Amino acid sequence: MTLDEIAAITGGHLVNADPAATVTGGVEYDTRALLPGGLFVAFAGEKVDGHDFAAGAIAAGATGVLGTRDTGQPGIVVDDPLRALAALAAVVVTRLPDLVVVGLTGSSGKTTTKDYIGQLLAHLGETVAPAGSLNNELGFPYTVLKATPATRFLVLEMGARGIGHIRYLTDMARPRIGVVLNVGAAHIGEFGSVEGTAQAKGELVEALDDTGVAILNADDPLVSAMAARTGARVVLVGEAAAATVRAEDVTLDDRGRAAYTLVTTSGSAPVRLAVTGRHQVGNTLAAAAVALEAGMGPAAVAAALGEVGIVSGRRMDVFDRADGVTVIDDSYNANPSSTAAALRALAAMGEGRRTIAVLGFMAELGEHEISGHQEVGRLAAELGVDRLVAVAGDAAPILQGAATVPAFKGEAVLAADQAEAVALLRDDLQPGDVVLVKGSRYRTWEVADALRADAATEEVSP
Repeated sequence: MTLDEIAAITGGHLVNADPAATVTGGVEYDTRALLPGGLFVAFAGEKVDGHDFAAGAIAAGATGVLGTRDTGQPGIVVDDPLRALAALAAVVVTRLPDLVVVGLTGSSGKTTTKDYIGQLLAHLGETVAPAGSLNNELGFPYTVLKATPATRFLVLEMGARGIGHIRYLTDMARPRIGVVLNVGAAHIGEFGSVEGTAQAKGELVEALDDTGVAILNADDPLVSAMAARTGARVVLVGEAAAATVRAEDVTLDDRGRAAYTLVTTSGSAPVRLAVTGRHQVGNTLAAAAVALEAGMGPAAVAAALGEVGIVSGRRMDVFDRADGVTVIDDSYNANPSSTAAALRALAAMGEGRRTIAVLGFMAELGEHEISGHQEVGRLAAELGVDRLVAVAGDAAPILQGAATVPAFKGEAVLAADQAEAVALLRDDLQPGDVVLVKGSRYRTWEVADALRADAATEEVSP
C-alpha cells in the first residue's frame, strides 16, 4: 500500500512524505525488527516513547512512521495507533479473499494450541501463526498484518478481559473456523464468574457465518453449550461420546506424554505425542479438528500430531539437567485451571520419583484470589506432591489449601521471593527429582532459569 492509501484507511494525514511512497515490508513497533520498506508504528508508553525512535526507523529503511505526532520524518499522524492498526488489518483481510482465518480462544491452552494448529496447517500451505501470546488489541492486528498474498492460513489467538473484547477482534478479522477450548477461572476478577467468561468467549462463535465451522470442546459443558449461539456448522471435540473428533484409549508414558486413538467420521489413527501433559490430549484434538476441516486426512493428522512441539517459551518446556533432575518450566502464566493441568503432569511424570512444585501468585482472580490459590494447594496435596514451595506472600493461600488435606505428608514452605525459592531448591535437590515451576509472570520464571543455569542440560522437548 502507498502511504496515501494507509492514511485514508487509518483516518490520518500525511506529513513530510511522498504520497506515492509504498510500504513493501512488514509493520513493526520495534525498530530492531524493521526491514527495509516497512512501516514503523510509534506508541507513547509510560517509560519509552516510540516517537523518539522515528529517525532511527527511517534510517533503517522504513518507508514511514505511523504515530500520534509529527516526528519530522515521513509518516502518517493518527489519533490512535491501535485503532489505526485495527483499520489497516481489516482492509488487509478483505484483500486476501482466499485466506482461511482460524480464530482461537479459551481460558487456558490458547497459545500452545495455536502453535499446534500452525504446525499442522503448515503441511498444507503457508501459514501465519507466530510464537507467543499475540492475542490483544495490539498483538492481534500485528499478527494479521503478517499475512501476504502467499499466505493460505492465518491462525489468530483471541484473548479477552471483558464482554465485547473478542467481538472487537472478530470485527477486525472474521474467522472461517472458530475454536473454543475451555472456560475456566482465568481473569475471573474481570468477568465476575465463569458464566461471564463463557459469555465473552462465545463471541467468537457468534462471529461465524453459516459457511463457517465452530470447533467446540465436548468435555466442557459451558463450551459445548455455545453450539446454540452460532449459525455455523458445529464440530465437537474431546473424549465424550458426543465428540466427532475424539480421543479413545488414552495412555501416558513415564514422561507424561499421551498416546491415544484419534477417532473421526472419516477414519481412525494412532497418535503418540511428544509433548508433556494429559491436558495436551484436548489441545491436540482441537488442532486435529482444524486440520481435518482444512483438508488433511486422519492418518496424516495423526502423524503430524506426533511431531508437534513447543514453539512459545515457558509452556510445559521439559528439560533434564546433567545431575538427573527434571524440570517442567511452565512459568509463562498461571490460573487455577492451567496450574491444575501442570500439577497433574508433574504427578504423572514424577511417579516413583520425588516431586516438587514451585508455585507463584496467580493474578486477575478478583474475589476468588484466595480460594483459587487454596484450590491448587489442595490439588497439589491430593496428588501427593512431596515438596510444595509457594513463592512470595500473595501465594501463601496455596499452603493453606494443602493444609486442609489430612493425608498430605509432604513439606509445604513459603519462600519470601524467587531468590529464596532458588536457594531452597539448591540446598535440597537430589538426582531423580521432578520440579514444576509455574506462576503468573511475577518473575517465577527466574526460578526455572536458575535451575537451567545451575547445570548443563539436555533438552528433551521437541
